[in-house]
Amino acid sequence: MTTTRRHILAGAVAAPALVGLGGRARAARVLKISHQFPGGTIDEGDFRDRLCRVFARDVAARSNGAITGEVYPNSSLMKTNAQFSALRKGALDLSFYPMPYAGGEVPELNIGLMPALVTSYDQAAKWKRSPVGQQLTKIMAEKGVVMLSWVWQAGGVATRERPIVSPDDAKGQKVRGGSREMDLMFQKAGAAVLSIPSNESYAAMQTGAADAILTSSTSLISFRLEELSKHLTTGRGRSYWFMCEPLMMSKAIFDSLAKGEQDLLMALGEELEAFGTKGAKTDDDKVAEVFTKAGAKTHDLDDAVIEKWRAIARETAWKDYASKSASCAELMKLAEAVGA
Repeated sequence: MTTTRRHILAGAVAAPALVGLGGRARAARVLKISHQFPGGTIDEGDFRDRLCRVFARDVAARSNGAITGEVYPNSSLMKTNAQFSALRKGALDLSFYPMPYAGGEVPELNIGLMPALVTSYDQAAKWKRSPVGQQLTKIMAEKGVVMLSWVWQAGGVATRERPIVSPDDAKGQKVRGGSREMDLMFQKAGAAVLSIPSNESYAAMQTGAADAILTSSTSLISFRLEELSKHLTTGRGRSYWFMCEPLMMSKAIFDSLAKGEQDLLMALGEELEAFGTKGAKTDDDKVAEVFTKAGAKTHDLDDAVIEKWRAIARETAWKDYASKSASCAELMKLAEAVGA
């Protein structure tokens, strides 16, 4: 076959995708990244989806095409609750996944949405390099998962009629808290709790099955709950609702990569933590604007109110979690040591 200039140019373009970081010639490694959140573009939409797209773009650029990423939003690759197990088995490469969703398999991970334990982004940022974060990283690795990006999100409360600011406001209200631990705190405060997936929040409020929905600021926006709410208690500044939603990777897949590739992924994951925190904080402000524009009244939390919630959480959710195992008790002790 005659070799033409077109063939030579085509080969030159394709070549970077065949060269690894160590200079070895091989086919590009495609990493599939799954999450449950709405899809968008690298510049527009849910920041959690955007973070995954930035990761896919940058890993391809920095590896000279040796590693590429494909993002699957809206649980389009696999169901939400199946993603953590798939990571552990090496059946899924990466997932941007709420840590407490995996609490059924690894009870220690329920600490990722423990009421009033983390109350600010500054406090959350300390976890990664504190003993509690180091212990969580070790537990995750033992279960087959690598933490690439530590991302925390504050959340708020959207209510149909009466606001929920202090614990007394919860009495008699039907509340979706988002975790067993959050439910324990609200039950003690006098609320009736219901366990539903976050994507059923709109229907629950619309039918009256729920009076109040607690979820992240980003999800409060995505679910359009301002259409059904008269009040919003925001996560601006302070909140008793903070969830750890990291970018996780299968350890089996991670271990199959060359050392230089592993270092690249870890470095990029750490860099994107600032992107995630900025996106979360932006949505804390944006959700207040969205609800106000729709006619809802917004409320912020102060230290005194946070302390009231913490007092209830300490005697309910924290105590329940610590009683699960010696490992949980140790994590709770380490977490309490991380100052606000």
